[in-house]
Amino acid sequence: MTIRSPEESGPRSELLIIARPDGGGARYWLLGLNPAAKVIAALVLSFGLIPAIDPVTGGIVLAAALLLVPFSGLDRRTTLILGVPFVLMGCSNFLVNYLYGEYGAWGALGSMLRLLAIALPGLLAAISSDPTKLTDALIQKLKVPERPALSVLAALRLLPLLAGQWNTISLARRARGIDAGRNPFAATRVFVGKTFALLVRAIRTGTLLSTAMEARAFGTGPRSHARASHWRAADTLVIVGAFLLLAAAYTVSARLGTLTFLFGGVA
Repeated sequence: MTIRSPEESGPRSELLIIARPDGGGARYWLLGLNPAAKVIAALVLSFGLIPAIDPVTGGIVLAAALLLVPFSGLDRRTTLILGVPFVLMGCSNFLVNYLYGEYGAWGALGSMLRLLAIALPGLLAAISSDPTKLTDALIQKLKVPERPALSVLAALRLLPLLAGQWNTISLARRARGIDAGRNPFAATRVFVGKTFALLVRAIRTGTLLSTAMEARAFGTGPRSHARASHWRAADTLVIVGAFLLLAAAYTVSARLGTLTFLFGGVA
């Protein structure tokens, strides 16, 4: 599956590449799961890791989540694009906690691993789910109200459009001679200007979209569904696996004597 900007057809417009056919297959089994099951499993791991701040508990969950990346269907380029800000987020968290935290390098490492272990399952759940199927699952299986669920779908569908608008803004400014060159201060000023222009366009697009949804009476009453969201035994096993992984992480950490709670000290 490839999501492209509607304004472009070149390779630069590709935002997300999932290297598998719609049928999925045994290798990319994560893509065939019900999106609701993946969301629930990610929430279980995220909320379950909040009390533990030691590196062992978060590290075990993070390692298990990293093992799922090859089964998510992402190609190397997309994995690299998503991985760079992911690693930078973890490094910045480590640095801040190391400089200003109370537990030194050990506590900073635990905070970093916990943050990454909380973020990665949610990222995998979102990136391996088709936006339309995700919305159907949220409405039919998790009983999420239609307005916020359809807003999620609209936001995901508008991402390629915003990427195309960013390129259009860049080309328009370059045509008017607004170019930073090699000046970092000018580059910052140009970037802020482009961001503000994109924000204005996003607000206008969102306003038009919300008006169109209101005109079609979304969220005013029960509606029929064009597609059925199916729940299988594998979906239940994923949620059970999330609980088992969490229990195993806490058990190993407690056995090693490293389990440390956010407000209760070492277990």
